[in-house]
Amino acid sequence: MPAHVSGVAAAEHNAAPPQGTAAAHDATLVEQIAAGRQDALAALYERHGTACYRLARQITASASLAEDAVQDAFVGLWRSPGSYQRGRGTVRSWLLGLTHHKAVDLVRREAAEQRRATAHAAQQAVDPRSPEDPAAAAWSQLEAAEVRAALLELPETQRQALTLAYYGGYTQSQIADLTGVPLGTVKTRMFTAMRRLRLRLAGFAPVATLPGEGS
Repeated sequence: MPAHVSGVAAAEHNAAPPQGTAAAHDATLVEQIAAGRQDALAALYERHGTACYRLARQITASASLAEDAVQDAFVGLWRSPGSYQRGRGTVRSWLLGLTHHKAVDLVRREAAEQRRATAHAAQQAVDPRSPEDPAAAAWSQLEAAEVRAALLELPETQRQALTLAYYGGYTQSQIADLTGVPLGTVKTRMFTAMRRLRLRLAGFAPVATLPGEGS
């Protein structure tokens, strides 16, 4: 490509051409993408990637999820450029709509994974695996029953935090991410719950078997 053509293309990206001209140029880029032009996809990303990321960031409240949503949107464009219909709006609005859809899907998927993790930890609390040794198994079951009974006496928020830590193996930072509450709140709930459990299980369950405050 001649040097002056490249310069004009760069200037067009940076000078924010009139809306009609920009929309027409975007539509041309989509046609080039349909012809297998990767540079056309790169040009569209340069023009609209930042706007798509900002939208995804607002929806997901997560930098990594926002990046994934934008990537999914542009990969979707690359794989199926015919999905864009010029008569139904600009490429920019279509990309933003696609990014919105991808971001919402990621948020829902993340929430579902969090629910499964919480449900799994709760199930482990109800039906923990027993060791192979019969005597150890009997003691473990008795101990587990006492711990479950003590957990049920805790407020729900404290019980959830300890269940995730004790049976799910999650750290306090991970629990904060899973439950969507500040880390300081998780630490407070864990500290208060641990104190109650120590009093409830005094003389029965060793402290070492309970979730540690430093997790």
